[in-house]
Amino acid sequence: MAQRILVTGGAGYVGSHACKALARAGFEPVVFDNLATGWAGAVKWGPLVRGDLMDRAAIDAALAEHRPVAVMHFAALSLVGDSMKDPGLYWRVNIGGALNLLEACAAAGVGNFVFSSTCATYGDQDGILLTEDTPQRPINAYGGSKLAIEQMLRDFGASSGISHVIFRYFNVAGADPQARIGLATVGATHLLKIAVEAATGQRAKIDVFGTDYPTADGSCIRDFIHVTDLAQAHVAEIRFLEWLQIGREAARQRHQPGDPPGGVPEGRDQRQFVRRVFFRHVQGDRRSHGISHQQMTFTFRPKFAQFLTGCFDPILAPAQVQVGDVRPEAGQERGAHLPAHLE
Repeated sequence: MAQRILVTGGAGYVGSHACKALARAGFEPVVFDNLATGWAGAVKWGPLVRGDLMDRAAIDAALAEHRPVAVMHFAALSLVGDSMKDPGLYWRVNIGGALNLLEACAAAGVGNFVFSSTCATYGDQDGILLTEDTPQRPINAYGGSKLAIEQMLRDFGASSGISHVIFRYFNVAGADPQARIGLATVGATHLLKIAVEAATGQRAKIDVFGTDYPTADGSCIRDFIHVTDLAQAHVAEIRFLEWLQIGREAARQRHQPGDPPGGVPEGRDQRQFVRRVFFRHVQGDRRSHGISHQQMTFTFRPKFAQFLTGCFDPILAPAQVQVGDVRPEAGQERGAHLPAHLE
């Protein structure tokens, strides 16, 4: 039986693409979604549990029934403008739901957690490269609530042993190359969706915010990430957390009751020998771990950015929207057949 991953918000835009990526990687995604902004038709690769994260009993029941090995947490209120109009709603729903989910995971022994955060936690910091060392100063309730959840994860990691990976990103674009799912959320504020709606007559105009940037026409340059690349990165981190868990379990097996502090790194067969030999030791400062949550580096090569570039340039040229240097190869323009390795 395939290992199950509970995907909150798995009926939404990014969550549904993550479910597809999980299924292709050999997992069974179990979607937990209240369908407030998601849609049941996007749940194609595993069961749908219709529930709300504000309902702790519903979360407990889903974990007990499906016994997932990890959780991917996408479900949240995510419109920046709305969060400024009604901050209380965002703090209540995003924080309350995440707290219920983390407490339920701790109680059920689910130790791996991938959290979909946002670069909105950094606030207004134009013109700099955002890194783990960049101060996080959110300027709205959406970014603030996501940053609070990041801190909750660290606290639950310390108290309950929940290992976690946090993704911060923005400007997700694109859709499943096989056209089975995409961005269909009513009222979504994604720029490319707005541009397509304006180009097809579904809205009167597209707003360009800012005309004083150091570009040819003063409008800003935006970076995008293809939703399929983002989904596959989430799956890669599930694999990474599995690897960490295997290492922890191996360490626990090596350290048995009666072993000296720190365990016996060379195996059980040397335990008695180590116990009977006394030798001089010198105490000193603790060694640097060498790797911290800020220093772990993963190599991930996006495969789908080329489908963003060029497809929307004619529509967005006045807005100076750029998505990278890659241009579609011959046969990869609109409606073209996909390369074999992407089908």
